[in-house]
Amino acid sequence: MHHKTFVAVAVGLGLVGLSACGSGTSGPAADSKTVTLVSHDSWAVSKNVLKDFEKQSGYKVRVLKDGDAGQAVNKAVLTKDNPQGDVFFGVDNTLLSRALDNGLFQPYRAKGYDTVRPEFRVDQDKHRVTPVDTGDICVNYDKAWFSAHKLTPPQSFADLAEPAYRNLLVTENAATSSPGLGFLLGSAARFGDDGWQEYWKKLKANGVKVVDGWEQAYYQEFSGSSEGKKAGGDRPLVVSYASSPPAEVIYAKKRPATAPTGVSYGTCFRQTEYAGLLSHAKNTKGGKAFLDFLLTKKFQQDMPLNMFVYPVVQGAAVPADFTKYGPAAKDPATLAPDRIAANRDQWVKSWTSLVLR
Repeated sequence: MHHKTFVAVAVGLGLVGLSACGSGTSGPAADSKTVTLVSHDSWAVSKNVLKDFEKQSGYKVRVLKDGDAGQAVNKAVLTKDNPQGDVFFGVDNTLLSRALDNGLFQPYRAKGYDTVRPEFRVDQDKHRVTPVDTGDICVNYDKAWFSAHKLTPPQSFADLAEPAYRNLLVTENAATSSPGLGFLLGSAARFGDDGWQEYWKKLKANGVKVVDGWEQAYYQEFSGSSEGKKAGGDRPLVVSYASSPPAEVIYAKKRPATAPTGVSYGTCFRQTEYAGLLSHAKNTKGGKAFLDFLLTKKFQQDMPLNMFVYPVVQGAAVPADFTKYGPAAKDPATLAPDRIAANRDQWVKSWTSLVLR
């Protein structure tokens, strides 16, 4: 999830001006033994788990990674009549309406759907998408910095606009980044259709720094990440994920006793990712089998340490490192899909005008 930044978000920001010319694809080959998965770059699964599916189903899985999340969704929409694959994974709740409104997916109720926790189920009359994973976009803080400055880390959206946190926060551009958009939607959920703009005026006045994407924010600007320290990052607050602290522990050269970063849980926005059978898939039978696979406990329990997201099926175990170093938010901000669909484009336009100009 950390790498899902994107160049443009919605129709109002220029997506309709793009074309599929030069994609170099004429659709997937009609190979009944191959299932082609189209995804953003963050797709990952353990080799043994994927091999088990291939052995049991008789299908070989071909993975086509197609850039960051927004780019992948956009290209899939533009090539929907002659798709690159059979299944698409990686459209999240911030852009789901665009995929559905453009007829990207055909209906299929995956086996195991009944095990999906009710709060993640959408489009239940048509079943055009299958919930796969969830995660929380949240502000992370540099524990050492706040300890050294004897300052309590912010715990809410409102806290971030307080003078004590002036020039400390870096966030991603809501028009070019998935977590940046999620943070904007979180503020809209907390402050309402009108109040979020006044909130962002306060954040701007309080010195919030905006960069294009998550990698720049987390690896270059944020003082709390291992890469940020090397790069000389001087911002102790960053918009990232609740699962970022476990990643700092798991990937550390020398495993620390505690995570060097913390999560401001009052700033979290719940993000859910979906997969679907593409409308003109060549191998619909294989695509359906793959969607069934995504809801198995074996795959769901394999996801956290590969994509740093949480399972959506009931009873799927979460790694101990997740519950210890970065548990999911108990009360994240959320927005109904229809509200996101109705307001997203205008909110992004208003945010861009307000914050970047």
